[in-house]
Amino acid sequence: MLASTVALSAAGLAVAATPSSAATCNGYVGLTFDDGPTGSTSALLSVLRANGVRATMFNVGQNVQSNQSAARAQVDAGMWVANHSWNHAHMTSMSQSQMQSDLSQTNSAIQAATGVRPQLFRPPYGETNSTLQSVATSLGLRQVIWDVDSQDWNGASVSQIVSNASRLQAGQVILMHDGIQNTRDAIPQIMANLSSRNLCPGMISPSTGRAVAPDGTPPPTTPPPTGTPTTAPPTTPPPGGGCTATATTPNVWGDRYNTSVTVQGASNWTVVVALTPPQRFPPPGTAPPVGTAPVT
Repeated sequence: MLASTVALSAAGLAVAATPSSAATCNGYVGLTFDDGPTGSTSALLSVLRANGVRATMFNVGQNVQSNQSAARAQVDAGMWVANHSWNHAHMTSMSQSQMQSDLSQTNSAIQAATGVRPQLFRPPYGETNSTLQSVATSLGLRQVIWDVDSQDWNGASVSQIVSNASRLQAGQVILMHDGIQNTRDAIPQIMANLSSRNLCPGMISPSTGRAVAPDGTPPPTTPPPTGTPTTAPPTTPPPGGGCTATATTPNVWGDRYNTSVTVQGASNWTVVVALTPPQRFPPPGTAPPVGTAPVT
């Protein structure tokens, strides 16, 4: 079996190949960061990207409204954005109409800033009731609390945050926060621990609220980048039937995506990628990334 990955750009930006020898993932966990965007969001995103992390950002609506560029940067960095109320109030003390207004206003602010309509909602302080859950559901939001509390909000040290995160099991979700230095400093160690247990960061399923493998496409309610394939035939035999090829899109960003092609059953093969304008591979004026498959 041979595997190769090609990167396609919808906007003519630089692309890079993804190593075919990706780490084995025996399960996925949801790394989540509340209360953003903040003045430290850029620093958080830098650490996450340096450690190969995609995470879910539960954003506060008024923070998004006052810092739209930071919210957009979250999506550009490959993160998922979600609803964490308008101003982090105790929502269980609200009337149903107030809850509805709060979550709707937050959804609108996030969508205006990022182009993404949230599918997940985390109630402030983890406080919820049947009315709030009903309102969230009516707005297409899956309520997500957490399985593990990092305690970063409570002054936990880096080592304590790492220790708390080590309790994560497949499918579980951890609570962390944007804007906390100790949390950023803990991320490399958290990732090392997860990798040692063959656990990988994943997305939170809007259907179950559990962490699952990144599905390679934006949330279903978000239009994909122009020309981005949202599905591919799982197995496409080439002429002659000598081998089979399986294509997936494991990574999707706002302006580019990776397509991974695995070929089985033959020693000589060529991957043919059909491009739909404005897709380009490679972008004009650049050389093909090292390690990509032949493209004809």
